[in-house]
Amino acid sequence: MSTTYAVRDSMTMLRRNLRHLSRYPSLAVMLIAVPVVFLLLFVYVFGGTLGAGLPVDGGGSRADYLNYLVPGIWVMTVSSVANGTAVAVAIDRTGGMFDRFRTMDIARVSVLTGHVLGAVIRTVLALTVMVGFALLLGFRSQAGVAGWLGAAGLVLLLAFSFTWLTVAMGLAAGSVETASNTPLVLMVLPVVSSGFVPTEQMPAGLRQFAEHQPFTPVIETLRALTSGTPVGSAGWLAVGWCVVIAGVGYAWSRHAFGRTTAPAR
Repeated sequence: MSTTYAVRDSMTMLRRNLRHLSRYPSLAVMLIAVPVVFLLLFVYVFGGTLGAGLPVDGGGSRADYLNYLVPGIWVMTVSSVANGTAVAVAIDRTGGMFDRFRTMDIARVSVLTGHVLGAVIRTVLALTVMVGFALLLGFRSQAGVAGWLGAAGLVLLLAFSFTWLTVAMGLAAGSVETASNTPLVLMVLPVVSSGFVPTEQMPAGLRQFAEHQPFTPVIETLRALTSGTPVGSAGWLAVGWCVVIAGVGYAWSRHAFGRTTAPAR
């Protein structure tokens, strides 16, 4: 099937996913609620203590910790939306929708790309809310237009890559319940990174893990871009991780979709 038909069918599947979003606004609220709770908890409950431990002259304040924390919360928001995508894919799979799509004259990849594009749009909406919420709490950035564009591009790349991964998880899950639990590791990893505290303050073993897992270079790059400081090698590591994860997720999704059928009733 030509690329033109694949794009057309992908747009059709995207409209289907956006209609689901408009019909179930409570789902979008829940995807944003968890990062918001983490932001409020760490800023107003732990912010004073954790801010004092930041590596700045004389220790940091609660406001300094808010600026430090926000990039990690953005990454957690991406993970939250990706988790919801795994559930949506599992619902389509277990409900027999994928079997119905196979009988139609449409590009098979469009069924998956519709979910991915819909998740990226949901991520943009969720992050828009999170940026506004952070600004209301006092988040301030020293970055220029280029820094904000770079941060937006990296977040979109992260959303694209992790969405393909969670699409594959949703296809591989045996049930909707399993699909809702499997991607939770993507919600935990930002906590065990430089998102909430500097890795230098962690015990040796945990520090090694935190410094070499995918989320840390992404968070460090976002932090540098939004603060107007040099990105360094973290930028290349962040992009590299995203490209690798996107490739693995896409290949896994195509393979799993080719073997997936609705479970017997």
